[in-house]
Order: sequence, then structure tokens, then C-alpha cells
Amino acid sequence: MMMLPASLHKPYMPTTSPLFASPPSLLPSPSFFKSYTSSRRSSFAEGHRQQPQPISAALSPPLPSSTSCHGLVFDVGPAPSWDSHEVGSPVVKRYVRDDEERWLMWYHGRGDEGDSIGVAVSRDGIHWERGSGLVTTSDDVGQVMRRSSDWWAFDTASVRPSDVFIMSSDKLTAPGAVYWLYYTGSNQEKLDIPGEDAGDQCRPRFVSLPGLAISQDGRHWARIEGEHHSGALFDAGSAGEWDALFAASPKVVYHGRGDLRMYYHSFDRRNGHHAVGIARSRDGIRWVKLGEVLGRGLAGSFDEAGARNAHVVRNQRDGSYLMVYEGVSVEGATRIGLAVSSDGLKNWRRWGDEVILEPSTDEDGWDSRGVGAPCLLQIMEGGGEEWRLYYTGIGKDGRAGIGMAVSEGSELGSFKKWV
Repeated sequence: MMMLPASLHKPYMPTTSPLFASPPSLLPSPSFFKSYTSSRRSSFAEGHRQQPQPISAALSPPLPSSTSCHGLVFDVGPAPSWDSHEVGSPVVKRYVRDDEERWLMWYHGRGDEGDSIGVAVSRDGIHWERGSGLVTTSDDVGQVMRRSSDWWAFDTASVRPSDVFIMSSDKLTAPGAVYWLYYTGSNQEKLDIPGEDAGDQCRPRFVSLPGLAISQDGRHWARIEGEHHSGALFDAGSAGEWDALFAASPKVVYHGRGDLRMYYHSFDRRNGHHAVGIARSRDGIRWVKLGEVLGRGLAGSFDEAGARNAHVVRNQRDGSYLMVYEGVSVEGATRIGLAVSSDGLKNWRRWGDEVILEPSTDEDGWDSRGVGAPCLLQIMEGGGEEWRLYYTGIGKDGRAGIGMAVSEGSELGSFKKWV
């Protein structure tokens, strides 16, 4: 395991300055992880702890080949595993080193004991190895983070992964490299949005705020307390602002040294639609909101009720920004759309106001009720180009799974579900 300098043994404590060029020591030592998680805000919080159990690591069971399962690559786990009731919100990363291809997927799961975050691994991004219990080593798969039991915390009801990436010294002026997990945490205050389907797994059920945790192995996480009194990175907006209800699904893009952008969504009660907004940071911890960047679509469109659960990536080919998002219709149906921007800050324009991924037309399809929470990856190798779109799908019985669709070449308008 990577060892970090002795000077980085102190937990991070925020200062009053909202932005700065050189952040303080952000990368804790291994000893810090032990003390921080036991004495402050444990990733496996007291009240929700259980004794570590042997991980039952195995490939997910073979998926049916019928048309009703087209696109499905990751189903719920077998009972009584931690993710036996629901899976979704995939965050997929691909690493290639020494001619070895390795895929990791952090995802949301729900079992008998509630919501958690877990990790699965794969060699091809299609067939995944998963675990049925808590991880115990740096190579395990399974449950990695549970909701907090601290009464004052923002994440006592639910935790969902939003984005994961390696933050290294070339991005922030600090030595070493660790995994940073941006996640959505929800408290016990129920959220009621007019016209919303209460069974929609892709929408927030409770008041949500963005959180941050760090890890040296992507398995064992320590929460970093943000500037908000609940431990969140920031609060929802003031009364009358577009994000006054909540702030969910924080996705972070590295634009340049000391320039990180977070895209998150809320429900604009004043205008009656879901919307995506942006915040900027120099250190990945202190954020300044810049406002809404993508709201509702045209009358009669698939996203007339707005956009949410956006994932933004920077195109390796031309440096432009691409946003895949969950479009919501006035009937509450969800489909996946695409928007583009030259600078990632403003002037986002929809990709021809067209859907790039539809729910299954088979009424028995695993994703016939809706598709959303997209995660987009660009793969460029040997002169070729491929885009993979991972997403949450919901069937007619409310059961959620994780699917994948592929688009080859630079044209992104035609994703086909994996078969």
C-alpha cells in the first residue's frame, strides 16, 4: 500500500477562505484512516457496524439472453447480500497498465440493512466480480461504505456514489495520490417533489447534499467533513434560489491545475423543473456555486420537466465538454439525453433535442420503466474510438439494475445496448 509523508497525519480541517491556490495537507497517513474512522465519522458508522465477514467474491451469475435483458450487465445480488434489493448509480473507471486492463465500478446497493456503496471489478467492463459482505483487504470486492449513524450528519438515510477519481500531485499541490469519492448523502427528511413517481430509484427520496471521502485503495474510505455543519461540502441554496431544496449527484471534472468543476442537480421549485448547476473549486473541497446551466427542454420534448443526474466528461479528441443526463418528461418518464459545451461553463446546447438511450419497448424488459443515472466513458485505442454508457434501468416491478450501451466512433447519437 502507498505510504504517505509523516507531515500528512492530521485530519483536514477547513479554513474560512473559500478558494486558495495551494491547499493544506489533504492526504492522510494510514494511521489517520484508523483514528479518523473510529473517533470521528466512520465510513462504517457506529450503529450500523457488523463484524467483518469473509467476502464471497464471484462473478455475477450469468444473465438471461432474452430481449427483455438487453443491456443488463449487473443485477441485484443474491440474498442475503448487502445489495440484494437494489443496485444502481454506477461509477465506472477503466485503468490500463502494463498491457493489463482493469475496470472498477462503485455503485449503490440496498439490502436488509439499508443503503450502502460497494465496489466490483472486471477485466472487460461487462462481466463483474462482486462481494456479498464488507471488504476486509485492499483487493476485496463488496460493501465499502455505509450511511452514517451520527444524528447531526447529512448522510444518515442514504449514500450513493457520484464520482471517483485519483487526485494526484499534478492536479492539487500535494504529494502522493489517493482516491476521492464524491457522493450524495441524504438525511431522514423526506423530499416531496410534485408530479414525481415515489418508486423512481433514480431520484432523491430524502433531502440530499454532496459529500467527500478519500481512500488509499478505493475500498476503505474516510469521510472528509466539509464546511457545512452536517459535514457536507456545501448546503442547498437559500430560499428562492434554484437549488434551495437539495443538491445531489455531484460529478467532478478536472479542467486544469487548481480548476475543478462540479456538476450537481436540484429541483427548481420556483420554475417547476429539474436542473443541473455548476460549482468551481481550486482544492476539490471548498466550492463556489456559479448557478444553473441546464434546465427543462422544449414543450413536448422527452425532458420537458428538466434534467438531473448529469455526468460530464471532457472529449479527448477536441477538448469540448459532453454532458449525458437523465431527462424527465411531464409524465415522469426518464430517458437519457446529451448536451455539449465548448468550455463546460455555459452555453450548453442539447444534442438535437434527441434521446440517446430509450427504455426497453418490451413491457417485460428489465429497463422498461425508465433509464437514468448515466456514466459515460470514452475509450481511444489504436486509432479507434468507443463510447460506453453505463446506466441505471428500472423494470415494471420497480426492480433496478445496471446496464451498458455502446457507441462506436465519434458520433454519439446512436447508442446500442449490449447484447
